[in-house]
Amino acid sequence: MATLNRLARIHNHEGVPAKRIDALAQLERTVLSCLLWEGEFYESGQTIAARIAELVKQVPAEDVARVAIQAKREMKLRHVPLLLARELMRTAEGRKHAGSLFSQVILRADDIAEFLAIYWKDVKDEPLAKQVKKHLGESFRRFDEYQLAKYNGGQKAVKLRDALRITRPKPANAEQAELWRKLVKGELATPDTWEVELSKGGDKKASWERLLAEDKLGALAMLRNIRNMREANVGDDLIRQGIDRVQAGRLLPINFISAARHNPQFEPEIEAKFFGCFAGKEKVAGKTIVLVDISPSMAAKLSARSELTRTDVGCSLAMIARELFADVRVFSFSNRRVEVPARRGFGLRDAILSSQESNGTLLGAALAGLPPHDRLIVLTDEQSQDPVPDLPGYMINVASAKNGVGYGTWLHIDGWSDKVLDYIVRYESDSRGDDAQ
Repeated sequence: MATLNRLARIHNHEGVPAKRIDALAQLERTVLSCLLWEGEFYESGQTIAARIAELVKQVPAEDVARVAIQAKREMKLRHVPLLLARELMRTAEGRKHAGSLFSQVILRADDIAEFLAIYWKDVKDEPLAKQVKKHLGESFRRFDEYQLAKYNGGQKAVKLRDALRITRPKPANAEQAELWRKLVKGELATPDTWEVELSKGGDKKASWERLLAEDKLGALAMLRNIRNMREANVGDDLIRQGIDRVQAGRLLPINFISAARHNPQFEPEIEAKFFGCFAGKEKVAGKTIVLVDISPSMAAKLSARSELTRTDVGCSLAMIARELFADVRVFSFSNRRVEVPARRGFGLRDAILSSQESNGTLLGAALAGLPPHDRLIVLTDEQSQDPVPDLPGYMINVASAKNGVGYGTWLHIDGWSDKVLDYIVRYESDSRGDDAQ
């Protein structure tokens, strides 16, 4: 009789043997590239969310809290950190971290109501633990009238005034008590935002021109609305001034790609703003090779409402790598490896996308016979169709698929904000410091 006491082999979605990793690594893999409840090429959003909830039960609460904070503050993800917080708050051990967790994942006023909506998604009106009420309620102290009014409207299942009534925080002073009374009574001053201005139904051109002249648009709102401004016949010079004032802040690299794709006439200004993010930074020495996965699975949309893909993510990170490292060669891979011209910015993106047909994912073959290098970076969803050798390099995973190939000797990194490349720079700097001691 065959033995049953044998560890089952695991494979990626293409059937190639994958590396077995612990629950914490699985949680990081699933979370740090996740747009919550959005399907990916291989898995549904519901499957991914269910896996996250199950993994939270297997990982120490302090590690889950750390992953949630990293997802929010470094990977710049909105909702999956709130799901992790929900799962933590359902356990006694997790509730011990409520204070530090809510202080770092509630960054906008509407995060409070979004957390409650997620909390009650599966079990409606589930009671909140005492620690959750206390620390979630205390989050209200960080927001002024403008912030509360900006995020209190809309067709939402849970509004901020509902959250205030449920959590019942104690105001620090009479001024705060009055602010919260106005929130509950619906008496907050109407915020001067672009959404409010455009909803008035007046002259859109005049509205956009006023918002631009008074610098009332945030960075993301500016990039997302360039097309709307053009359609309203706003002057090109005024739009260029608005782009010039953009502060990168919490923008993701793909935000620049999206803005340029829809507004080709302003691509030089948008590209200049992208380059400005790296102005004055000393480039990291050494020969760097970047491999960008352009296989069919990477062409999957980031979300149902997005036109951006995982390939766009890979291109944006390659664009950043070109600016961070001194000597960079970029290759695409699908069924074969192809070197792309040594361009910068959007020119590099175009060169990657046009370098070859997207047919398969032969990462193992792409890693064979690479030119001499000091640093190897692979940007991929790790769903290779051929075995991947263990190499001293960085495997950056830009998707949430269950199993991957980039472990073992590889230094595995999950996520697709600019922070994943900053991590490489910090890691190498720390390693040199350790060697010097």
